[in-house]
Amino acid sequence: MSANLYTLAGRNIRKTWFLFTIFLIIVIGLGYFLSVYYGHPGILYFAVFFAIFQSVLSYWFSHKIVLSMTGAKEASREANRELWNVVENLSITAGLPMPKLYIIEDSVPNAFATGRDKKHAVVAVTTGLIATLDRTEMEGVIAHELSHIGNRDMLVSTVVVVLVGFITLLSDMFLRSQLFGGGNRDRGDGRVQGVLMIVGIVLMILSPIIATLIQLSISRKREYLADASGALLTRYPEGLASALEKISTHSGKMQKANHATAHLFISNPFGAKIRGLFATHPPVEKRIELLRKSI
Repeated sequence: MSANLYTLAGRNIRKTWFLFTIFLIIVIGLGYFLSVYYGHPGILYFAVFFAIFQSVLSYWFSHKIVLSMTGAKEASREANRELWNVVENLSITAGLPMPKLYIIEDSVPNAFATGRDKKHAVVAVTTGLIATLDRTEMEGVIAHELSHIGNRDMLVSTVVVVLVGFITLLSDMFLRSQLFGGGNRDRGDGRVQGVLMIVGIVLMILSPIIATLIQLSISRKREYLADASGALLTRYPEGLASALEKISTHSGKMQKANHATAHLFISNPFGAKIRGLFATHPPVEKRIELLRKSI
């Protein structure tokens, strides 16, 4: 079991950071193109600085935003003793501080983890998850979420979301500027400027699409990694596999489902089974198959 799961974890870590590097290259590339096109080198410096600034800002406050968007309320030990004990015991096993525990009043079974680091992490579960799963299945789900915390997935996920938004913003600004005239058209050959404009428009249209696809790809790989790490934590992959089966058979949509936070959940909160490049999560059948192959 360990060899397969460790191999999957290592492979996904490498792929995720490779894709994350591509993200940064896209941001720098767009900044460089705009600085050349408009004849202002400061645009490149601003693009890099602003992307880093936004990433840091989101990293510090993202958990509060996500909790507010989902309507999650902090749980108490007295009212949620069994769930509390599961989170506490697995946190000790994982060598992590116990995250704050939140409950979402929603009949759809789901869960997510967020927070800027392991000392300020949050795990939220829906009332539907509590009602649907038995203890071993709940342990599988909580181990999955704790793995996101231990693997520092929140940092990658938050920064990637910011970079996607920033790339989209740069593209939108450039395309709008073309409607009203823009660019340093007084410099150089007019034909060169025309080619630059065409290349720029194509680049600005494609960049947000490429960035979104990379974001979704990273999200899917983090889910595979968390499945593998979670199974290693409980030493019982069947618990998570069984939980994923139950969660996937529920076709409902969460009341406060949001596209900005969909990738954080253990399963798509919209209940839709979107496949391929635009899926926020890998196919649940594949996740279950990998977990059961490791037994």
